[in-house]
Amino acid sequence: MTHPYTRLRGGVLVAVAVGALMAPAAAGATPLPSSAATVAAAAEPPSPTPSGDGVVTLTPAVRQQVDDAVRRIMKQANVPGVSVGIWTPDKGQYVKSFGVRDKSTGQAMDPGLFMRIGSETKTFTVTALLQLVDQGRVGLDDTIGKYVDGVPNGDRITLRQLAGMRSGLFNYSADEDFFKAFTSDPRRPFTPQELLGYSFKHPVLFPPGQQFSYCNTNLILLGLVVEKMTGQHLNDYIHEHVLNPAGLSDTLFPTGSEFPTPHSQGYTDQTATGKVEDSADWNPSWGWAAGAMISTLDDLRIWARTVATGVLPDGDRMISPATQRQRLTTPPTPIPGAGYGLGIFDVQGWIGHNGSLPGYESLTIYLPSAQATLVVVLNTDINYKNNEPSTLFGDAITTIISPAHVFDLPAEPTAR
Repeated sequence: MTHPYTRLRGGVLVAVAVGALMAPAAAGATPLPSSAATVAAAAEPPSPTPSGDGVVTLTPAVRQQVDDAVRRIMKQANVPGVSVGIWTPDKGQYVKSFGVRDKSTGQAMDPGLFMRIGSETKTFTVTALLQLVDQGRVGLDDTIGKYVDGVPNGDRITLRQLAGMRSGLFNYSADEDFFKAFTSDPRRPFTPQELLGYSFKHPVLFPPGQQFSYCNTNLILLGLVVEKMTGQHLNDYIHEHVLNPAGLSDTLFPTGSEFPTPHSQGYTDQTATGKVEDSADWNPSWGWAAGAMISTLDDLRIWARTVATGVLPDGDRMISPATQRQRLTTPPTPIPGAGYGLGIFDVQGWIGHNGSLPGYESLTIYLPSAQATLVVVLNTDINYKNNEPSTLFGDAITTIISPAHVFDLPAEPTAR
């Protein structure tokens, strides 16, 4: 049984999975063949031939295939509710919700609901950092020891290595004491310093830059860098300099357990007993710069293109072209077909991030060749056959709409 917080979840690729706010098991593990495609594909009828940009036209027949695939994954993985958005400039769009937002009342899922987005928060934190790079206030090759004291190997680990998940630091969310503290009272607040304490009591895993290992500790440190260099709380800086310029009026960085309405309830087995509980009122401060944020399907649609291109909806730049190129430089990972840059991944051409924290998962990706966007948000993080449900949805949907660019990530190597 895998420790709940040693899975790659909520936001990125680790040893053999893309994942979430939770941590990677062992860096450098050999990827296993993916069962996600087997689970998701289940004899899909043939789709129309995609055009040169790699995406099919969203005809009524294609829409029906997407409907059928989403319902099949929901049934297989026991997902209470999910919303899916597909947007293209010239092949149509698809926005639809399935299932329920609240199992106790039977209220329907809806595309306008607020949802916790877990490790998609990383894309906002790294964007804030890259703005400071553009301003000359920090350098990607500065060491973290220049900004934060007491970091193991702090005189060697660079901000670039932190953002690219190559620091070698231990992931605090994989620590047993953290797990006990969190599950004993999931409504309690955590400070960034407490989170770093769970990490720093462990030896480093490898020398900086030597391997790829998904690690939430990295983002806590980058959040502290942003705070130190701006004199603002991270949530305030991100609201003022990232969310407002992008027009993301329904995205927020909570400081506690606040959750705007209407929102979906969230269902998780990340509990002390392993029983499924509703996590909607749990405090996400334990994720902070790595995973605390909240958004909506439509705001994530806007963000998908913004983070993948560095360009704001009004045409201005969020990030300079040179810095954006560095963000999108995605060295290979142990996962075939997947690279991870600075707080962002590229899986078979789809650029973006996923998120997972107790009760919620999300996937926000952009395919530049077609200027196509896919967003999936759902109200459970309970795995199915070692696959995150968000990955199953991403695999099944992209198999239909972009068969040459399938969001296919391997299953995790061990049972839960």
